[in-house]
Amino acid sequence: MNRAPAGLGTPRVLVVDDEPQIHRFLGQALTASGYEPMRAENATEGLHLAATRAPAAILLDLGLPDLDGQEVIPRLRAFTAAPIIVLSARDGEKAKVAALDAGADDYVEKPFVLGELLARLRAALRRAAAAAGRNAPAAVLQVGPLTVDLAARTVTLDGSPLRLTPREYDLLVAMAHAGAGRVVTQRQLLEAVWGPGHAEDAQYLRVYVGHLRQKLGQAANLIRTEPGVGYRLISSD
Repeated sequence: MNRAPAGLGTPRVLVVDDEPQIHRFLGQALTASGYEPMRAENATEGLHLAATRAPAAILLDLGLPDLDGQEVIPRLRAFTAAPIIVLSARDGEKAKVAALDAGADDYVEKPFVLGELLARLRAALRRAAAAAGRNAPAAVLQVGPLTVDLAARTVTLDGSPLRLTPREYDLLVAMAHAGAGRVVTQRQLLEAVWGPGHAEDAQYLRVYVGHLRQKLGQAANLIRTEPGVGYRLISSD
């Protein structure tokens, strides 16, 4: 059996689909092929896991219960470059073009042949590795003195550990994924951390950004506010 590309360790593959049988089928197949499957049954869970667990690739169904998959693609693209392979029963050319234009890397119709899907996944991961100039997705995010270890779920500032709540950690990761100096909008952060249903709840964001700044102490200015737009992490305070 063909397995995950060498050098990736155990790449995480996020499966966003509301069909339990798809998760059972793909979960077994992905594990046997050397991947670590992650399960999300709706868009809210999918966006949250994509923002906080840094999957190497995403398999995305379009017919989700809480948000159409076509709308999920650009929201994912706001903070992750991981390959997105759409899995959908929509076989029309219009649906395929829309998904690819929105930022998907590939489109596989249901019902699909497992061998073909796994081959497309391997190809997508190879392209992503080549484009990034490395063989694996980053396990550590570095923005100036801040270091986020995604595997260990730890954050250090100039080598000293920061004790963050799960929500504070998720928010910092969502900003760090964008990279130093890049603005992440309020909507993007709210949807990534709290889900699409909280896209207008800016007060959540203000409270948790305030908590993060308090814990950063003298380095609080690493989080910059763009009034009316969002926030950005900068590389020095």
